[in-house]
Amino acid sequence: MSSPLSIIFCGTPAFAIPSLKALLERQQDVKISLIITQPDQPVGRKQVLTPPPAKVFAQSHRLPCLQPENINDDATRTAIQESHCDMLITVAYGQLLSPALLAIPKLGAVNVHPSLLPRWRGASPIQNAILAGDTETGVTVQQMVETLDAGPILAQQRVALPPDETAEHLSEVLAEIGGELLADTITKPLAPVAQDESQVTLCRKLSRKDGEVNPSEMTAEEIHRRVRALHPWPGVAAPFGGTRVKILKTSLVAEPEALEIPCKDGNTLYVLSLQPPGRKPMSGKAWLRGHTK
Repeated sequence: MSSPLSIIFCGTPAFAIPSLKALLERQQDVKISLIITQPDQPVGRKQVLTPPPAKVFAQSHRLPCLQPENINDDATRTAIQESHCDMLITVAYGQLLSPALLAIPKLGAVNVHPSLLPRWRGASPIQNAILAGDTETGVTVQQMVETLDAGPILAQQRVALPPDETAEHLSEVLAEIGGELLADTITKPLAPVAQDESQVTLCRKLSRKDGEVNPSEMTAEEIHRRVRALHPWPGVAAPFGGTRVKILKTSLVAEPEALEIPCKDGNTLYVLSLQPPGRKPMSGKAWLRGHTK
């Protein structure tokens, strides 16, 4: 009977947790030797130093954990070398790995990416699939190479993208699919297939500027897509009644308690939930009643 694959797992946010769980459930085939995650970060108004979800998972399962500022530093590279791992896996880790690191694992490095590569290589594939109006998306398990998200495909799973899907929910769905797909893929002989470079699309890291919308300059559909794609980060803000408010939830069909906003294309955007500066979230109609008193 062969020994379990020795794995070093690099991941940080909640998206990485289903992959960790799926690997732990395959202990006959896989052993997580080390978890590498980002340093603790200040969170909230009080800036409380908070560990990332992957660290919390490591502690709760008594798994060794490193939090380097730079995964490519000498100390971390030495730790990876001395682990003699079979495979290095990254799932939403948040740092780029050097070619020197990628060359260490005996069976190479593998990544879980929430898109159907080569579509949406880069930092924001889930949001960009919604922004572009894609009708399907999915998860890719790929071999890692020096060029970001350009490695051979090991496995893919497609999912339909409903017209009112949100990035927040889609991330949860793809994280679960990705975890099972990862565990299934690495416990079988790998069969890499090169990506079709003629079909590549790229996406960049999002900023608050991406969430700036104006109904007089954009269609109702464009704003609706941004709200679904960019909440909770970086969020969407629009000028209403002389002030900028955060838009939390919208619809393209009339609903009770919705604020009706005419847009550039002549169609109406129905704002179901919004948040004025310094106040709690409220329905669109509640904001209108308070604003027109």
